[in-house]
Amino acid sequence: MEMDVMGNHKEAGMNKSGLIEALSRKENLTEKMAIDVVNLVFKGFTDELGENGRIEIRGFGSFVVRKYDAYTGRNPKTGKSIKVSPKKLPFFKVGKELKERVDGKR
Repeated sequence: MEMDVMGNHKEAGMNKSGLIEALSRKENLTEKMAIDVVNLVFKGFTDELGENGRIEIRGFGSFVVRKYDAYTGRNPKTGKSIKVSPKKLPFFKVGKELKERVDGKR
């Protein structure tokens, strides 16, 4: 079993409710206040990326929207050719500090 940032046992991984709980405990916030903070941050990220913006968090990484042109793909079940429409998807590029920490170099 792993330990979280506060030294407590935790399951592998972190989800939104785990983030809210950790924020609430670490910063001595009510659960409602922690929910509001997390939702505000996520809404800000979503709104910025929805407007094709860019989010940069020094030491962590950056989020950008990548545009993909239309192309002809193949249905793996039937083998038939299909047209895939152009699309935009969020993309995360890891920052140097996070990369080094995950790789165990810090």
